[in-house]
Order: sequence, then C-alpha cells, then structure tokens
Amino acid sequence: MNRLKLLCAALAASLTLPSCIENDLPYPVVVCAIESIAAEGLAGDPAIDASARRVTLPLLETTDIREVRITEATITEGAEASLAIVGSHDLRLPLAVTLSRYQDYAWTIEASQTIERRFAVAGQIGATVWDEADRTARAYVGTDELTSVEVQALKLGPAGITRMSCADVPDLNESNLSALHDFTTPRRVDVTYHGRTESWYLTVEYTDLKVDWSRIDAWSHSAWLYAQGQSDAQPGFRYREEGAEEWIEVDAAAIAVDGGSFSTQIRGLRPQTRYEAVASSDADLTEVRSFTTEAALPLPNGGFEEWSKPGKIVYPYLSADDAFWDSGNKGSATVGETICEGDADVRPGSSGTRSARLTSKFASVLGIGKFAAGNIFIGTYAETVGTNGKVNFGRPFAAHPVALRGWLKYTQGKIDRIDKQPPGQTLTTDDYDQGSIYVALGTWTAAAYGGTDQSPVQIYTKDQSTFFDKNAPDVLAFGELVLTESVDGWTQFTIPIEWRRTDAVPTHLMIVCSASRWGDYFTGSTANRMSLDDFELIYDYGDL
Repeated sequence: MNRLKLLCAALAASLTLPSCIENDLPYPVVVCAIESIAAEGLAGDPAIDASARRVTLPLLETTDIREVRITEATITEGAEASLAIVGSHDLRLPLAVTLSRYQDYAWTIEASQTIERRFAVAGQIGATVWDEADRTARAYVGTDELTSVEVQALKLGPAGITRMSCADVPDLNESNLSALHDFTTPRRVDVTYHGRTESWYLTVEYTDLKVDWSRIDAWSHSAWLYAQGQSDAQPGFRYREEGAEEWIEVDAAAIAVDGGSFSTQIRGLRPQTRYEAVASSDADLTEVRSFTTEAALPLPNGGFEEWSKPGKIVYPYLSADDAFWDSGNKGSATVGETICEGDADVRPGSSGTRSARLTSKFASVLGIGKFAAGNIFIGTYAETVGTNGKVNFGRPFAAHPVALRGWLKYTQGKIDRIDKQPPGQTLTTDDYDQGSIYVALGTWTAAAYGGTDQSPVQIYTKDQSTFFDKNAPDVLAFGELVLTESVDGWTQFTIPIEWRRTDAVPTHLMIVCSASRWGDYFTGSTANRMSLDDFELIYDYGDL
C-alpha cells in the first residue's frame, strides 16, 4: 500500500514538471503561403507562383519601384510573417518574407516593371540597342556623317512625369529634338522622375549593313519572320516552298514596322515542310533563309472512345501504359462513387460510339465526406491522402496549337456544397455553380512543381498554394471556357489559345475539364453534369 502511494506521488510530481518531459509528438505539417495580395500602381493582376514561393507585382511605368505600397495581403490561416507585408517597400531587389506555422517557408515578393523607352533617328537601320544597366542606347545608320543626325523620337522615362535635359538644351522635349543632332561623340541626357536624376548616353554609329534577319519562328501552319533594315525604306518579305520556282510576296499591309525592325506572320503553311524566305529593304535583300514547319500533333483519345474498368474503378484509357487522360475516379472510388465515365450518348455526326460524362457528387460514407467535381484531365491521379487528392497534370507535348475545339452538353445547378471559398469569391447557396474547360502549354518541371517528368504539375487539394496559376512564368499559352448557364443539346465550342511569345517551345500540354469550376475548394452543385465529345487541337489560324 505504501509503495502504491509512493508511485502515485511520483506520477503527480512529474505532471507538475513539464520541463522534465520530452515531447516526441511530431508537429503537423502546415504549408504556409501568400494566398492573395493587392498593391497600388499595378499594371495587371499579381502573379503568385506557389511552387517557387514567389509573388510578382507588375508595376505601371509611372509607379515608383522604390516605394511600392502593398495594401492587402492574405496568408495561410494561423501563419505568421517575418515582417509586415502591408506597407511601402523598395522592390528594386526582391523582398524576402518567411511564413511560419510549425515550419518555416521562405517567400519572395518582387516587382516587374517595363518603362517604354524610345530613341529613333532618321535613316536608322535595325532596332535600337538598349543596355538598361549601363543606361545606354545605340542606333545604327547607313551614313558616316554624324554631325546632322535627325532625332525622330526620344523617351527615356515614365510618360507624363519625366524631365529630360542635356548640356545645351535644359528642357529637352518633342518640340526641340532637332537641337540634339551632333553624334560624333555619345550624347549625355539627364533624366529626372520621382525626384531622382539618372544619366543616359545616346550613341549613333555607321553600319554598312542594309537589311538582315533577326529570326524566324516556325509553327506547323504559320511562321513569324523578323528582320531589320532602314527605317525610311520600304520593308518586304517573300517566301516559297523549297523547290518551288515562284516566290510569294507578303502584302505590305501585313508587315508590322517598328523603326528599323519589321515583321510578319505567314499563314496557311503545311506541317513538316521546308520553306525559304527573303527579307528586303527597298532594293537590298537578305540571303535566303530556310526553315521547316513543325508537326501538327494529334490529341490522343480526343474522342473519349477508350475506357476500361479492370476492377471497381473506371479509367479513360485502355491500359496504364497508353494512358493520356485520367480523372478523379480513384479518389471518389474510396467511397464507391464514379464521377467520370464513358457514355453511349455521342454528338451528332460523330464517327465514334462513346463520349465522356462528368458528374459532380457528394462523395461520403454515412454522411461524412467531401464534394467531388466531375472531371477529366490530361495527366494522372497520384494518390488520395485522407479526404484530399494529389493530381499530376500534363503530358509531354512540343507543338503550337492555336485553339481547342470540341463538343459539349452542360447541366447547371445551384451550389449546395460549400467547404472553402475560392479567392475573390463569396459564394452562397443562392449562386449557381459553373463548369470550366481550360488548356495550357508550358515548360513545367517535376523539380519545380512536384509531379513527375511525364506529368510535372502536382495539385494537392489540401494545399491551395499548389493550385494551377495561369499567370505563372512557366505558362507559355492559355485558353479557357467558363460555362455560366446550361447547354441543353450537343454544342460545338472553340477555345482560342493565347501565346505569350512566338519563339517559346512548350514541353507539356494540359487540358482540364470540370463540371464544377470550384471543385478544388470542394464547393459546387451536386446537380452539375457535363458531357464531352470529339476534342481536337486546331493549328491553322484559317480554321478558326
């Protein structure tokens, strides 16, 4: 009995000495992220790259990058920031912010700002060469007489707030540019804005080059031709299929001119075909430049004909070895639900016998579960973690489609399941759900986005910072269709794909279709249905 009392006393004493107890319980992993941000003087929406933990603020050229005022910032609930994000910051260099809740996550906030600068002279050949770091601008002309150069355009700072001056002209502006004519040596121009002055140096040099190629970007049915010549000469292009006798002249109205640079887009070309092109400036010609158009790659299983059910799960492919599409069926199957399946209802005139039917449901056991949006996507379903899913988007693809075309039917219902609110939304059961189809091409990598080499972009529904961002730097092209009302019968749609650059070559293609647009947030309507058939990628602008 006395021994029992001693043990009880020892236990009671230990409970009053927490510093003596070793806590081996692991902390939960909570990924901390900047979920939204707003600032004054922006030229567009902020870009939040969750994989790189980076926020980019696109500034107007008139915004002072040394005093960027951030007005709002939302971070993961319960997280703390190492500094006050809201306030004024000098963003000439990225701002480092550490977000913490159990673990630390290093984020950066940076600014991107383009100040449109112009320096053009009469008879200029090619584009002005700018060096922002050294604050120099260099123009080339076809004469070595540099004492009477005619400056036609000069802008070295933000519009409306910049004052320019040089040694002999204290107030340099469009009305007195003729005073700046002697370029036998570089000319210094002082530029003042935001209360600070910087010095730029303008140079004009002679060149015997009259016209030259800049580059050619060849797609499957189009090619972009870029060249440079004399700014006061008539620019031109001609092209032909290799082996043809006749040249095709590009209409002058189809040539874009920017000083001494000029460019055009040639359409109606044949895939995987070799062509020749020549650029001209008045009577001067470049050498013949050859280029080969790329292949117009087909969209695998775009008709949604291939389905299999080796066990209890329906897959949009015949075998895992040839899989291109996948769905969230692996996740919903844990509670016996199927949200994507083949259907015998096909669009009129289809040569196929199957379509894809997407059904949004509340996937649950004994009433406990989550809303599951009917979906199908290019990629693979990775795994289910509790009631959340990890999905890897994308498949290898190196081509330049200009649109996605297909057929759909859509039934829209009022929202009856709300788990989380999407950014910028305050949804209620009075609101209607929406469907969506989007297509993206990019240069994503598994190392940066957490997926695999085949399907590099991993989305984890528990972690909003992993959700797809169409504005991320690795997105080269994007197009989207949002369905805001029901579409009763089979209807054809076309989604134009907007490319950021003509010289960018993608590594992967992503298409994501959802009967409920906000399914990632487990919010939507269990009445929503979407049927899809005969998807194809369009490569020729003439087919739009």
